[in-house]
Amino acid sequence: MSGRNAFTAALMLLLATCAQPQVAAAQTQATQQWLCAVDRNGNGDAADEGEIAGCGAIEGGQHLCPIDQAACTQDADHHYRCPLGAQFSCLSLDGIAPPSCSPHACIDTGAHPIETDVPIDDPGTLADGTVDEDGNCLGTIEIFGGRKLRCRTPGLSVTFQNCCKDKGKIVKDGMGSSISSIGTKIAVAKGVFTGMKAAYTAFRAGATASQAASAGANALIVGIDPTSIAISLAINFMMEVLLQGCDQQDMEAGMLRGSGMCHEVGTYCSSKILGICVQKAKSQCCFNSKLGRIIQEQGRNQLKAFANGWGEVKSPDCRGFTPQEFQALDFSRMDLSEYYSEIEARSADLIQSDMEERVDAYLKTVQP
Repeated sequence: MSGRNAFTAALMLLLATCAQPQVAAAQTQATQQWLCAVDRNGNGDAADEGEIAGCGAIEGGQHLCPIDQAACTQDADHHYRCPLGAQFSCLSLDGIAPPSCSPHACIDTGAHPIETDVPIDDPGTLADGTVDEDGNCLGTIEIFGGRKLRCRTPGLSVTFQNCCKDKGKIVKDGMGSSISSIGTKIAVAKGVFTGMKAAYTAFRAGATASQAASAGANALIVGIDPTSIAISLAINFMMEVLLQGCDQQDMEAGMLRGSGMCHEVGTYCSSKILGICVQKAKSQCCFNSKLGRIIQEQGRNQLKAFANGWGEVKSPDCRGFTPQEFQALDFSRMDLSEYYSEIEARSADLIQSDMEERVDAYLKTVQP
C-alpha cells in the first residue's frame, strides 16, 4: 500500500461516521421598552456600540433618544427650538432640566418586537445512521464532519460584550504518541460540548458563574484524558462568558475557535427590529480537531461537490467528505505545516509511518 493510500485509509477508518440530516427555526423577542437604533458609521446596520440606546420616557407618552441629542436653545420669546431642525421636538426628561432634542425616532419594542434567529442546534455528524446486522453503514458515511456554530459580536442582545472572544488554546490538539489519539481528540471535543452545556444549565438555574464553571469543568473531564484540556483556562473562560451574558453556543464556539478548530464562514444579522439589524453573529464550521479543519479548508477547493464553498453564511454546509471524495483528495497539494508544527516530538515522516503500519496490520486481519 502506498504512503498516500495508507494515510487516506487510516483517517477513513478512524473518523468515518454514519450520518442523518438536521433543521432550524426563528423566534421573536417581546420586550416592553423603547429603543432607538441608528446606523452612525454607514455600514448598513445599527449593531455597533453607540448605535443603539434606550429612550428616556417623557410625561404624555413621548420618548427621547439619547443618540446625537442636542440642547435646545431659547429664542427672544423664551420658546425652545431644536438646533437640529424645527421638525424635532424639545423635551425635558424630568420637566425641570433644560429640554433637549434628537433627530432619531424611538421604537416601541412591545409593539415592534426584536426578531432573533434561533441558533441552529447542530450536534455535528452523529453515528446514528442505519446499519446492517454486520454493522455496515447503509446510509451516508462522512469523514471529518463539522458542526454549525455561531458566536455573537458586541451588540444589543449581548449588551455589547464580545461573545466571539478567543481565550487561547483550551482544547489541546495533536496526535500524541500514536494514531489512536485522533479518536481521543474526538472524545475531547464531545467532552467540551458536555461541559459547556452543564455550565450554562447550572447558570440558568441560578448558580453563580463560579459554581456554573465548576459544574462545567466536572462534566467536561469525565471520561477524557485531562491532559487534553487546559482545565484552569476552561474554567476562567466559562466564568467570563457567563458573566457577559453569552449563551452555550457562544461558549462552545469561543473555546473551539481559540483552539484552532473552526473555519469562519462569515458574519450575518442575528437580531433586527423594524428591519434594522441590532445584533450580528459570526458563523463558522467547527471540527473535532485542527487537522479536520485544515483538511476541510484545503480539500474542498479540490472537489466539484464543494463548488459553492461553505454554502450560506447563516446556515453553512459543514458536512464531512464521503469516502469517494476523501480518496480523491490530493494530500501532496495540501500544506499541513500548521498541524505538524504542533505535534510534540514527532516528525511528519514518523506519523505517516505509524499510520501505514497500523493500516497494514488492520488489512491483514480483515483480508483472507
